[in-house]
Amino acid sequence: MLENFKLEGAQSRSKKKTVVSVKRLLQDLGGHQPWGCPWAYLSYRQRRFSILGGPVLATSLARLLGELLHEELAARWEQLLLDDAFTGGALAWVPGRMPGAGQLVYPAGGALDRLYFQKVSLTPGSEPRVLGDPGHIQLRGPVRQVVTRTVQGEALLAVRSDYHCALWKVGKPGQPAPLQVLQVEKGATGISLSPHLPGELTVCSRSGAVCLWNPQDGLRQVYKDPETLVFRDPSPWRWADFTAHPRVLTVGDRTGVKLVDTQGPPGCGLLLFRGGAEASCQKGERVLLTQYLGDCSPESLQPTFHLVCTQFSLYLVDERLPLVPLLKWNHGLSSTPVVAQLLPPPRPGCPRPLLLAGQAGELQLLHITGEGASTPRLAGPPQSLPSRSNSLSAFPLLEPKSQWRLQERLSAPTIGLAATVLPSASTPVLSLFQLSAAGDVFHQRLHLQADPRPDSPAPTASWTPRATSRCSRWLKTLLEVPLTPPMWAAPTFSHRRLLGSFESREVEGKVPEGLRTAMAEGRLLQHRDLGLLPTREQPPAPEPGPEDELSERLEAAWEGQVAAWWERRQGGSSGPGKQPKRHKRRTQLSSTFSSLSGRLDLSDATSPPRSPDRTVPEARPQPPVTPPSQELTQGPWAEGIPSERQQTLRDYMAELPLQGDTPGGASAPSSQTSSIRGTSSRQQTLRDCTVKLQLRGDTAGGASMPSSQTSSVRATLSRQQAAILSGSQPLRKKPRMGF
Repeated sequence: MLENFKLEGAQSRSKKKTVVSVKRLLQDLGGHQPWGCPWAYLSYRQRRFSILGGPVLATSLARLLGELLHEELAARWEQLLLDDAFTGGALAWVPGRMPGAGQLVYPAGGALDRLYFQKVSLTPGSEPRVLGDPGHIQLRGPVRQVVTRTVQGEALLAVRSDYHCALWKVGKPGQPAPLQVLQVEKGATGISLSPHLPGELTVCSRSGAVCLWNPQDGLRQVYKDPETLVFRDPSPWRWADFTAHPRVLTVGDRTGVKLVDTQGPPGCGLLLFRGGAEASCQKGERVLLTQYLGDCSPESLQPTFHLVCTQFSLYLVDERLPLVPLLKWNHGLSSTPVVAQLLPPPRPGCPRPLLLAGQAGELQLLHITGEGASTPRLAGPPQSLPSRSNSLSAFPLLEPKSQWRLQERLSAPTIGLAATVLPSASTPVLSLFQLSAAGDVFHQRLHLQADPRPDSPAPTASWTPRATSRCSRWLKTLLEVPLTPPMWAAPTFSHRRLLGSFESREVEGKVPEGLRTAMAEGRLLQHRDLGLLPTREQPPAPEPGPEDELSERLEAAWEGQVAAWWERRQGGSSGPGKQPKRHKRRTQLSSTFSSLSGRLDLSDATSPPRSPDRTVPEARPQPPVTPPSQELTQGPWAEGIPSERQQTLRDYMAELPLQGDTPGGASAPSSQTSSIRGTSSRQQTLRDCTVKLQLRGDTAGGASMPSSQTSSVRATLSRQQAAILSGSQPLRKKPRMGF
């Protein structure tokens, strides 16, 4: 294939049609748009590539694409059942030097690949204040988890992506300083910061490996097991956290949690929690999250307590008593819990609040007591906090499309949770921040009760005028977001050079302002830019086709109405309303010759074929009826014609066959006969020649002619003989058919 593919990026001057540039092909597949039309040469190159590589890559590509498609469908189905990408939360609160001051660290952007650091000031009696614009860091992948912890007065920040993990140090000025970046080839599933040593953290991968990492000693693998702990499960999810001992870790998967000593031999350890009959688990129940609850503070619970969250229950486990849960509670969340956070007590001696957030946005608040040697228990019933979707009624009523868009934005999955308790003289205030998958950060202020009672009502969302105005601004910005533009865009061309030459030269007439405006704005030229739209010409009407006389005649014959059809045809052709076609003016000589030949042809055309021994009978006489069409046409023909020519034209019209005559032929009316006789009587100069021409004009076969036609023939032959004798026109033979 090297003969047909050019791998290097340098341009080649070869004009062979069998060589494809791999660099240009990768640019096309990556969405590169050249100058001008983006699809000008794309189809041509792809067609050449398909022709050259089709026979070689057909089988291998189909098999590879089939495997990848099957793997993608399986991953999508597992993600619909249980999405563990954002386990641990992607939102963190970094406390500052002053109480109530700190930074929110969260991802944003279309792909959640920008890490933002926003300074916030919190006060118990007012809404949080945002200080300045947030700073951001561009990453090479989506942010899945953000963890922060303060150890020995040093604030650390750890961020996990799909294949990268990074560690930052947040100093006193508040600007983060990067310490180290780690690449995970198999994909990272969990990251945790150590509460004992600053800068030490654990990283879990999908291959089942658990590594201990610090900037001084680097990366060290402490545990690896591709199989699950209790029973076989196809999930590659792994999670690790610290314990009360700096060198003992908890490693968890979907089936259970195990204690692992990093300094002991590989494989040693004991089960801390196991999904099954010991924990009274339901059928198909899986572990979703494990978290260490001892933060080495004076107000904390026992430093050996661990929290284990499953699909249906919440367990409190002591590492000194493995496989025996100290507390079990059915959380009742409709979605999987992804974030759990234990907060400091609002006052000394008060229960410690525990926040549990589900993926669908549900929030549960629990109060846990158990200081000293006492057994941990729940102080009062758990409380369901108002979610983002419950605040939909506080927004103004919008049109259906905007209302649906707002509802969809508020019901986006929760991917992060951060909370802090602000001490107050009257009632402690809980500031709660939530991060949705759409990149929105929401804030809630809750007043904690010093002694929660069983009959205490659930807190409701309180909307102050300031909070309502902020939500209104956010809603206005949300509705003004333009829709996603299509991939293909109209080609843009440089019009500055055209405008320069257009301004320099002188153009005759006034240049349309619409054309100049369209060129200056760089948009497509339309008809309205050039002035009024041209009027569209109406298409010509279709001409009527010829009448189907044969079909009408046959139809009338079948119905027995042939006589009516014949009368209708004759009446429509010679009616008084139809104007005859105007004939051209001719000279006396040509009119005389045409009338002579036409009369002779008419006798041949209208008579049936003759036999040598049979004579043609004489035509029956008809009453002298002058048709209306002839009466109307005699007047206009005589206008503008000399008097010596008018009689000739009348004679010619008299000899033409009438439309109302029968096919067998009929004699001319008496009025025409008298005019013909008058004409022949005025021609006295060539009487002898006329007698001779009468003998020649007789019909072949000895057939006699009527007396009316005889006088007409004599007059016509006299005029034709005069023309022949004068030498202006020779004698022609009689035509056999027609004129």
